[in-house]
Amino acid sequence: MPTPTPNSWPPALVLSLVAAGTILSISMGLRQSLGLFMEPMVQNAGVSVATFGFAMALQNLAWGIGQPFMGALCDRYGGRLVVIASSALFCAGLYLIGTGSPLGLQLGGGLMIGIAVAGTSHGVLVGIVSRLAAPAVRGTAIAILAATGSLGTFVLAPTAQALIERWSWQGALGGLAVLAAGMAAVAFLFRTASPGAAAGPAQQKPDARRAIAEAMADRSFVISTVAFFACGFQLIFIATHLPKYIAICGLPPSVSAEAIALIGICNAVGTLVAGYLCQRWGNKTVLALIYLLRTASIAVFFSLPVSVETTLVFAAAMGFLWLSVVPPVSGLINGRFGTANFGTLFGVMFLSHQLGAFLGAWLGGLSYEWSGSYAIAWIALILVGTLAAMLQFLAEDEGSPRPRPA
Repeated sequence: MPTPTPNSWPPALVLSLVAAGTILSISMGLRQSLGLFMEPMVQNAGVSVATFGFAMALQNLAWGIGQPFMGALCDRYGGRLVVIASSALFCAGLYLIGTGSPLGLQLGGGLMIGIAVAGTSHGVLVGIVSRLAAPAVRGTAIAILAATGSLGTFVLAPTAQALIERWSWQGALGGLAVLAAGMAAVAFLFRTASPGAAAGPAQQKPDARRAIAEAMADRSFVISTVAFFACGFQLIFIATHLPKYIAICGLPPSVSAEAIALIGICNAVGTLVAGYLCQRWGNKTVLALIYLLRTASIAVFFSLPVSVETTLVFAAAMGFLWLSVVPPVSGLINGRFGTANFGTLFGVMFLSHQLGAFLGAWLGGLSYEWSGSYAIAWIALILVGTLAAMLQFLAEDEGSPRPRPA
């Protein structure tokens, strides 16, 4: 592996990395704090658990469907315009949630915020950083981006809970909309790559159709895409329904906010560790171990009595494994296909993730409505995660970049 040198971190990369980390932190913090609004909307707006769960499921489906298109737009035109438009969509979506109607929740919190997150999350931002970073530091830069992006959850979850308690849930949404608007201003810090900044496959011109055809003929890519379904299924169920699960177990709302914040801070550490391990063990092995350890954590939490202590320990374990999938997934795509079409290929893989997220959020709410508990959903998380780990272990090592036909 090439040894990084001081000029491996040019000012354009550093400034764009700071901007991308800030945007990702705000976007992920806002999205993962929306579960805190379930209980006040159920109590004060008459929204059912199943309706809220379906809106979050719709959000993740819109995110997944929109991600390949947002990634392709970023590959071709750059990320600034994509982020600015997505920031406006985020604000409009939060406003519609504040109307308190099921239609506003599904249109705003579901469709609009889902598309907005597609334009302000990893598929767009990792692509921007990848094209600026030299191969020697690309993995480190992506790990730093994913780690700093998780810090927003640590700050915004308790902030959102405090705003709900001090103002109202509608007032809290207004405060979050101001933060969402700030992403558009930060996008002006993005810089473009200088000639020769990223050697090798990164210099290819973007060609979304050809890139997708090559990727779908690659066994490792296909297996990783199928396994990625479990990641969305597990994480979005937890992000959406953990606050409600904690509430029905008799714990106060503050524990939910603390758990989500703990996920955010532990995620920063876990993502950096994952980036380091990918350089030592390979992307395939690290990704399989993440699925296995995450599923084991879910199984232990489900089998133990719910208390403040077990909830916070579970949140810490899940946080450590939350976005740690980003370095190995990004490394797999960049290593085999280069950076020119990263946004498109990440979007294709992420669509599988979001199909899992859709089912995790929606079926979690339905299982509670039908049975009065989340037991069925927790068991499903364990089964799906186990299958994903087994699949990922069967994938090929990424090795050298995949040869491209003339």
